[in-house]
Amino acid sequence: MEAEKRIALSKHEHKPLQVNPIKHSQPMGAALAFYGIRNSLPLMHASQGCASYTKVFFTRHFNEPIPMYNTSVSDITAVLDGGDYSILMSIENITKKNKFKPEIIGLHTTGLTETKGDDVRSVGEHIELPYCYVNTPDFEGGMESGWALAAKALIEQHTRPSSQIKPNKIVILPHVSMQPIEIEKIKAFCESFGFETYALPDLSTSMDGFFGEQQGKLGQGAIGIDEIRGLGESAVVVSVGTSMKKAAEALLEKNAAIKHLHFDHLMGQDKSDNFVAELMSIREIDPSPAIKRWRGRLQDAMLDTHFLIGSSKFVVTGEPDMCVGICELLQSVGGSIEAVVATVYSPILEEIEADTVFVGDLEDAKKHFKNADLVISNFHAERILHMEVQSHAELVLRGFPNYEELGNQLKSDQLYEGSTYFLFEVANKLQKVKHHG
Repeated sequence: MEAEKRIALSKHEHKPLQVNPIKHSQPMGAALAFYGIRNSLPLMHASQGCASYTKVFFTRHFNEPIPMYNTSVSDITAVLDGGDYSILMSIENITKKNKFKPEIIGLHTTGLTETKGDDVRSVGEHIELPYCYVNTPDFEGGMESGWALAAKALIEQHTRPSSQIKPNKIVILPHVSMQPIEIEKIKAFCESFGFETYALPDLSTSMDGFFGEQQGKLGQGAIGIDEIRGLGESAVVVSVGTSMKKAAEALLEKNAAIKHLHFDHLMGQDKSDNFVAELMSIREIDPSPAIKRWRGRLQDAMLDTHFLIGSSKFVVTGEPDMCVGICELLQSVGGSIEAVVATVYSPILEEIEADTVFVGDLEDAKKHFKNADLVISNFHAERILHMEVQSHAELVLRGFPNYEELGNQLKSDQLYEGSTYFLFEVANKLQKVKHHG
C-alpha cells in the first residue's frame, strides 16, 4: 500500500488542469494570516480583481466584514510604474482616506507581481510604519503554505533575538485550517497550566463572530507587533501542523534555548494526551478537573460512535494538515478511509493510512464518492455528491470555503472537547445514511 500511495501522490502532484478545485491560492493564506495580527493592514500587491475575490471569499465564509486592500496594479502598470510606486501610493491613499494608523503593514505578493519581479523587501526602507513582506506567488503552493510563509516572515523580520527565556511563556503556531475558536481554546488550555500564552497568527479575536469597533478596517488579531517582537523570550513553541515547522525553526533561530514541541494535529485522544503530558512535564502540575472530565467524555463518545463509524467508509478532502487530523481521529474508532484528496503535496500525506491518497481536485474525488458513506469536504462537494454522483453518502462540511452553514468560526474539532463534538457530528450524519440505506 505504501508504494501505491507514493505512486498516486507522484502522479497527481503535477496535474496540469484542475476541475472543481479544492485548492486556494497562497496570497489568500497570507491575507488570512495578517488578519490575525492586531491593527494590521493586510495589503495584497495585486490587481483589484485578485483582492476582491479574496475579500468576497472570506466575507462569505466567516460572515464578517473583511479589511482587504490592494495596490491596484495591472499588467500594464506593473511594467511601466514598477512595484515601489504602487505600494507606497497605496499605503498613503489608504491611511489618509481612512484616517487610521495601522501598527503593521502586511504586504503579500501574487503571481502578477512575482512574475514582474518587484523587490518588495526594499520598499520597506521608504515606509515609516512597521512593515512585513512575504513572497506568495499563486502559481506555487496553496492557502496552507501562504499562511505558513506569512507566519515565518513575521518571526524572521520582527522577532528580536534573545538569549533569555521566560519559563512560563508559550507560543502556539496553528495551521491555516484551524478556526478562531480552536485557537482560543488551545490558548485557554495552555493557560490552565499556568502559561502566558500567545498564538501566531491569532484569529481568535479577528474572525470570531464578535463585531468590534474597527471591524472591516484593520486586522483585529489577538497578537500585536510588540508581542511578536518579544516571542524570542518564549520558553516553548508549539507548532501544530507540518506546514508550521519552518515558522517554529525561524523562532529557534532567534533563541536556541526555546523548547520546540511539534504535533501533526491536536485531534483525538492520543495527540491530546501527548500534548497534556508535555505541558504537565514543563509546568510540573496536573491538568485541571475540567480537562480530565473532557477526556472521559471523549472516551465515552468513542464507545458510543464506534459501531457507526467503525462500519463506514470515508472520503476526506482539504488542506494536508487538516486531512491527517480528521483521518487519524476517524481511524481511532475504527473508520476506514476510502480516499484522501489533498490541495497540495505535503510530506505528512505519506503518513496517512488510507486506500488512496493523492493531490487533486473534486473531479478526481468524484469516483471515490460512490463507495463512501460519508464525505468530509468543503461546500463545493455538495453539488457533485448529490447531483452528479447521486451517492447515498452524507456530507460533513470542513475546510474552505463553507458558504452553506453559519458559525464556521465557532466550530471546534481540537483537543478532547472538540474531538468529542466531531465524533458525534459524524455519527449523527451516519445515522441518516444507515437509516435511509
